[in-house]
Amino acid sequence: MPDKDGRKKREKKQQQRTIVFLHPDLGIGGAERLVVDAAVGLQQHHGDRVVIFTSHCDPAHCFDEARDGTLDVRVRGNTIIPPAIFGRFAILCAILRQLHLILQIHLSGELSDLDPDAFFVDQLSAGLPLLKWLTGKPILFYCHFPDLLLARGRQKLWKRTYRVPFDAWEEWSMGFADSIAVNSGFTKGVVSRTWPDLARKKELEVVYPCINTKQTREKENQKEEDGEGTLWKDKKVLLSINRFERKKDVGLAIRAFAGIPPENRKGARLVIAGGYDLKVPENVHYHAELVALADSLGLKSATTKTVVTALNVPSDIDVLFLLSVPNALKEMLLRSARLLVYTPSNEHFGIVPLEAMLAGVPVLAANNGGPTETVVEGVTGWLRDPDDTQKWTDVMDNVLNDMTPDQREMTAREGKRRVLENFADVQMAKRLDDIFTEMGRGAGAGAGLAVGVVVVLLALVVGAVAGVIGVVYRL
Repeated sequence: MPDKDGRKKREKKQQQRTIVFLHPDLGIGGAERLVVDAAVGLQQHHGDRVVIFTSHCDPAHCFDEARDGTLDVRVRGNTIIPPAIFGRFAILCAILRQLHLILQIHLSGELSDLDPDAFFVDQLSAGLPLLKWLTGKPILFYCHFPDLLLARGRQKLWKRTYRVPFDAWEEWSMGFADSIAVNSGFTKGVVSRTWPDLARKKELEVVYPCINTKQTREKENQKEEDGEGTLWKDKKVLLSINRFERKKDVGLAIRAFAGIPPENRKGARLVIAGGYDLKVPENVHYHAELVALADSLGLKSATTKTVVTALNVPSDIDVLFLLSVPNALKEMLLRSARLLVYTPSNEHFGIVPLEAMLAGVPVLAANNGGPTETVVEGVTGWLRDPDDTQKWTDVMDNVLNDMTPDQREMTAREGKRRVLENFADVQMAKRLDDIFTEMGRGAGAGAGLAVGVVVVLLALVVGAVAGVIGVVYRL
């Protein structure tokens, strides 16, 4: 209701816009990196006030900006529903935690005090109807990828049945967003095919993720001045950076490398680095499978976890596995590489190719998914059919033995230019600012009585389920 305090808030907001972010779990991952970059970009480049609400943020396991005061991060909605129940019902718990968060910041008056101009919500759309009904403010929903396509175990009847209401809820609730953004043209196509009715009603905006170009270039310049920052100066390094998961198809890099004639492979090494967690069975099993694959192809391999042990492996090692690579080591690997071999097919976007191009490293990637929008064929790298290993081998051989220094310099220059002109934090912040500005012009008064009735009924069901879960969880 309009009052004196409300008028003061509106007068203040003429000078500064307030954007509230809602994210389920602000840990370390691609989605979290995008959220942090978006928030920092809007703050630094457009002067917005940004507040991030999340149900979980561990200071020991989050990005620096989320814990060093750069961003205003507030943990809410985490006191009733656990993240999972005996390792199951993760999606149900995530939805209930989001609804709890929204209700908590509304009923406590915290949201009213902030008086946001708009919301940025990502990953989970379930709470959008409630958020719209309570506030009537513009909502931007960022869809990284349809959750219904990410859920595993659908071959089981009980899992398919369990997922039916959540899959339907995902599409329905997303329709309450004033604008929907996706991370690539590839994802836009997937969303359009998955939910054609939604795509007809809502314009899907492509907002590419970004990388921190300023910080990376400052570190690179410092290393060049110090003459440091490279590994294995006597080796021609081909680099693969991915999590140790089967869907990343890292075996393609090993098979292609093995296909290079031994005399052309002399002095070369394939380094396979990436996320690895002993608690994740797939990481452990897939690493073992890759080691066995290298052995079966006659390639000598070794596995290390630190820079010291990596530098001390025997010179005759063909394939080096580096587990759980921290950012500092990843940057050194990129500066040491002749080529980034990026093997995933149908990747939603793929941030690693951008990191490689900014470091002046050409990229060999699959000719599908997100890399087709970042890598320019023959200019910043090469796009090849993942089912044709020989074509990957040919590119590797060419980079190792036939590229001239001038060609390498040109590729490095064009890769850096492409990232700086299209995928820097400035570009993403500008894109988001345009969307928020446009939504502000067409902001509506609310969601209407029908939505209110639906949300109230939904809240009653959710409350009952939450109560049952709370009892079960405490038994």
